[in-house]
Amino acid sequence: MKVKVAVLQQSAVFFDKEACLRKAEKLARQYAAEGCKLLLFPESFLPGYPRGFDFGAVIGSRSDAGRQLYATYHANSIDLDTADKDRLEAIAHDNGLYIVMGATERRGGSLYCSMLYLSPTDGLLAVHRKIKPTGTERLIWAEAGGESLVSCETKIGRLGGLICWENYMPMARMAMYQSGVQIYLAPTADSREVWTSTLRHISLEGRCFVLGCNQYFKKSMLPDKYRPLVEDEPEEMCPGGSVIISPLGEILAGPLFGKAGALVAELDLEDITRAQLDFDVTGHYARPDIFRLSVEGMPEVVRERAD
Repeated sequence: MKVKVAVLQQSAVFFDKEACLRKAEKLARQYAAEGCKLLLFPESFLPGYPRGFDFGAVIGSRSDAGRQLYATYHANSIDLDTADKDRLEAIAHDNGLYIVMGATERRGGSLYCSMLYLSPTDGLLAVHRKIKPTGTERLIWAEAGGESLVSCETKIGRLGGLICWENYMPMARMAMYQSGVQIYLAPTADSREVWTSTLRHISLEGRCFVLGCNQYFKKSMLPDKYRPLVEDEPEEMCPGGSVIISPLGEILAGPLFGKAGALVAELDLEDITRAQLDFDVTGHYARPDIFRLSVEGMPEVVRERAD
């Protein structure tokens, strides 16, 4: 089976959920018209990855202005118990697309860095919530448990993946491989050139297609009121680095640096079987007589309803 995919290196409309959703709707229409069946958006595309923000926090104290900034971010984050879910499902359904959306998700008073799996027929299939926010991300994002390590069996293949530096967690990666992931999604905020090496390793290790998606973002894209908060950041705050990689580690598209845009490629899922001739991380290279991975709370593979 072959499937045409698009990795969208786009910036959020910062801290503005409604404007972000409108932008997502426009992008979905555009790439559906080009024949794409799967779209991947960057980490926290809704409502923006808050690079350079400290939310008024240092060890031992928090400022009132920082608390208010958090409240604004919270108010503009996605709540799947509201019409936000209906809006996202409609984008997938109306355009006949599978969408994997990076979002900051509101659950009670806490926020999670999430990856939302949307089907054109079944709506919201699953939610992966970051199990370990990196560094000072822990200030704004709570961490999830094993129930968040999800994969989805769909008509275009089995989808799964991890967000940003979760991909440096070997056991989390192995959990994804054990779930049978074929198209591995890796939205990120890491724009280093070496990040491409990380994703090439994952493709070779998991013998899967890897789609890496980052935003392209400049300081001048921020609303005026937020720019003083990131005055020490360079103008090009995030140069991108999105990439699409084959199960043999070959770069099919990208990496894209220095501009917004999209990477489009046609994936032949039979390439996975061909690549497993000499290495299968959960098959003839697994050595279950020596190694065994147990993941607490990891759910069964989510499957679309039969036609």
